[in-house]
Amino acid sequence: MPSIANIAAQALQRRITNGEFAAGAALPSQRELADQLAISRASLREAISTLEALGLVRSQPGKGVFVTAGSQRDATQPLRGTASMTPQALIEFRAALEPAWAALAAQRIDDDGRARLAAIQAGMEDALKVGDLVMAADWDLQFHMLLAELCGNPGLIEIAHQFREQIGHSLRLPFSRSASIWEPADEHRLIIDAILAGDAAAAAAAMHAHLGGASRRIGIDYRPPR
Repeated sequence: MPSIANIAAQALQRRITNGEFAAGAALPSQRELADQLAISRASLREAISTLEALGLVRSQPGKGVFVTAGSQRDATQPLRGTASMTPQALIEFRAALEPAWAALAAQRIDDDGRARLAAIQAGMEDALKVGDLVMAADWDLQFHMLLAELCGNPGLIEIAHQFREQIGHSLRLPFSRSASIWEPADEHRLIIDAILAGDAAAAAAAMHAHLGGASRRIGIDYRPPR
């Protein structure tokens, strides 16, 4: 079930896409938005952080939060709530972990895991079809967290849970480029195919390629190992 913050982000996303909040316009104050959505300010801040990572809004200190007109986040700047890790640092961090998750998942997946992978992939594609970037990013995170679970290694699973928020921030960034929003889902399919085939090396390679694609989409110079 989506979190309160994700539900709020979806509500704000709809108001942006239907023109209620026009490009360049400032959002109402946090107090007003929190009252409108009947949520805490903490949940609202998390929702705004999600929209910012998706490229839908931009925070200007001392001025407020403004609807963007398709501008991109600077990939050298730390993301809010990510322990001052830049997008590049997050990609490098994920590259040290996620190929191992995929490789081990290929060796250990069972029928339940196969069904859950299929359901998550279908959910992400359905969200993309209707332009719901908030839910697409949420399904994206569920996919990566499931791979950590399927790897079966308690230490790797614990790291995934500890850094869930940071990984989620990293996953949202590529969705800020409207021309390539389907690319992550397409890359997921290649990872899934390798896992279902039981090919650990191919699964790791597909994950490295996925991270390379993600870095390219947000302007980061990360090159997967060959």
